[in-house]
Amino acid sequence: SIYQGLQLKKSSSTMASIMAHAVPFLRLRVATLASRTCQPNLTYSRGLSTLNLSSFLPATSLLSPAAIRSPSLPLLQNNTPIHHQQHHQQQQTRTKMTKTKKRRRAKIFERQRRVSLGLPAKPLPPKYIPKDTPVVNALSRQQRDAESATFDVTAAQEMKTKIQKSEETESLRFQFEGLDMSDRVKMLLDLRNGNQKEVVASQKKRGMELFQLREGDTGSSAVQVVALTTRIQQLQTHLAKHKKDNSGKRGLDALFVRRRKVLDYMERKDFESYRKVVKSLGLVR
Repeated sequence: SIYQGLQLKKSSSTMASIMAHAVPFLRLRVATLASRTCQPNLTYSRGLSTLNLSSFLPATSLLSPAAIRSPSLPLLQNNTPIHHQQHHQQQQTRTKMTKTKKRRRAKIFERQRRVSLGLPAKPLPPKYIPKDTPVVNALSRQQRDAESATFDVTAAQEMKTKIQKSEETESLRFQFEGLDMSDRVKMLLDLRNGNQKEVVASQKKRGMELFQLREGDTGSSAVQVVALTTRIQQLQTHLAKHKKDNSGKRGLDALFVRRRKVLDYMERKDFESYRKVVKSLGLVR
């Protein structure tokens, strides 16, 4: 070690060779000591020997005695330590007021504000009717039953009229209805000569025509229920013969769910058409 050699007082030639190899290290060491102690007198003492470290610095070095005494380095003149600026990522300080607590406090303040204005603490739901509101024009049970019976009779009469009109038009294969043709051609195109797929398609078309709101209507709720019911009946016939068709059972359950959702929508939005469909198709609800 260099410092051990200084203590043993080796020969000048040996020390010269040691110092020649140790100059880069000593320069780094001097810079470290100067940054820590910032003493103008650059000497290092260990044991009985003393080493002047300023002789190992070049004349242009910022840590030379002239540079240390210059006014451009006030920290070194006052012998105050130099603190290296470390760029650490700013950490987020966690406060006791969390987001959940903020939401709760906001709700409490909102309730207090509503109470101060004379309003209920919580807002009322839409279409709220107070319990003490008197019921005006209420009908008795007998009157409602009579109205229901009258409606059923009218709906049945309308349905009979539509069925009679649909039976007057002959159902032919390949949608050839309404064309002028001979009796032989009609016999060839008669639906009795068609396959099962054509028969089911014809039945589905006739059922949809009974509940159409306009000509060509295929998307209204009542028409969708008729189409789904036709498909359900077809699958039920298939599963009666093929009892191990599990995928068919799964599809049948999905059709039941779809029909139930459409019927629930009709019950909320259009109760009259809902009653007509349920009565005509014989659905149990």
